[in-house]
Amino acid sequence: MNLLMCPVCREALSLTEKTWRCSSNHSYDVAKQGYVNLHVVQHKHSKNPGDTPESVQARRTFLSGGFYAPLQQAVVEKIKSLRIENLLDIGCGEGYYTSAMQAEVLQCVGVDIAKNAVQVAAKMNKDITWVVGTGATLPVLDHSIDLCTSLFSPIPKEEIYRVLKPEAYLMVVTPAPEHLYAMREALFDEVNAHDPHKFVEQLQDKFELIDQSVIESEFTLDQAQLKNLIAMTPYAYKAKLEKRQALEQQPSTDLKASFQMYVFKKK
Repeated sequence: MNLLMCPVCREALSLTEKTWRCSSNHSYDVAKQGYVNLHVVQHKHSKNPGDTPESVQARRTFLSGGFYAPLQQAVVEKIKSLRIENLLDIGCGEGYYTSAMQAEVLQCVGVDIAKNAVQVAAKMNKDITWVVGTGATLPVLDHSIDLCTSLFSPIPKEEIYRVLKPEAYLMVVTPAPEHLYAMREALFDEVNAHDPHKFVEQLQDKFELIDQSVIESEFTLDQAQLKNLIAMTPYAYKAKLEKRQALEQQPSTDLKASFQMYVFKKK
């Protein structure tokens, strides 16, 4: 079953050879890396939106070290328990979580606004429909999705509500209050605890919270691993340079990752 929607006329897209086309004859070629770009010019606010190539590479290198594997496994186990057929991962990035989730469903679409990230992701797993697109207009048909996932990504509530089937699911993963606290303490003069519950309040008119859990992992990073972790987060440009340099010069750093996972059901 096709899930993709033309971002211009909102009609269904169908794939013929290497081109996605709608009934109005808008067409989108599949790039040689294996993704399709549905982020049309009229929806763009900058030339290269989303993560930089440096940030994408840092994240890929850091995640390949397995430091966030407990979260990846917890997400996969939760998806298994939901027994769904298809999944839309919003803000899929370079595909670390998306690729693991795909093994549990019949169809998986990964969408991200950063073409740099999707290019990397598309080389990793050919069984996923990789799309460059925006959450402001998710390039997916109305009422077609069993589960939307947003891991550390924006949550376009109205669009998610549109694409989900009746009583389908939304999974949100966001930093828990203690996430990387020691690192943030070293980088900033004042540290504010993350507030994951704000998402529950934002979503409560359209989604019912049915499950929540916290996943934690502790690890020690060497200098190169720590640099990659900082580079893949907003701390890379928010922290003062001298504080960042002081932290990155330590031979090793002990950290605890703490993730809040919410599962909602569409009302």
